[in-house]
Amino acid sequence: MRLFIDKAWGYGDEQPDHYFLAPNYRMTELQGAVALAQFDKLERMIAQRVTMADLLTRQIADLPGVIPPIITPDSRHTYWKYPLIVDESFIAGGVDAFAKRLRERGVFCAPRYVQKPAFECQVLRDRVTFGHSQFPFEGPHRAGEPPIVYDRADTPGAIQALSHVVVLPWNEKYTAEHVDFVSEVVREAATELAG
Repeated sequence: MRLFIDKAWGYGDEQPDHYFLAPNYRMTELQGAVALAQFDKLERMIAQRVTMADLLTRQIADLPGVIPPIITPDSRHTYWKYPLIVDESFIAGGVDAFAKRLRERGVFCAPRYVQKPAFECQVLRDRVTFGHSQFPFEGPHRAGEPPIVYDRADTPGAIQALSHVVVLPWNEKYTAEHVDFVSEVVREAATELAG
């Protein structure tokens, strides 16, 4: 039941995956009520995240091989995470070496964010459905539709993005001092790994 209410993700497993089709129902009613009460703080929290993210972006914008988020016109990044694109032609060892250096210096990060695209998770790869229904992969609702096929060749942008991204945690409690520390560590790592 614990797996069923939390996306069937094996938290704590050696190689976690989405094992079967399951909802994301981990929030209790009490947690929901508290979340609703927090909405008054939302804009303020987002503004702080954006302010600190913008500061980091300015501090590392000139760094060869490390590309901060690019915000397109008419869009708004709320910085749930802060992604960095690592260019292996500048950074020897790519995302793995870069992430290792950041962690060694106290900056937590996740190379590749996730280890594989969602369609390679067990639930989609093996089409693990409710019972033997094969829903949503097969059934009357798919009449006349082509079969569902997942292939890495169909998503070259996603595959490339995952292989070059290092994701930093981000939150509204960050201060300029935190950003200065992260910036310094990012610069040191990129300089040491400059190829």
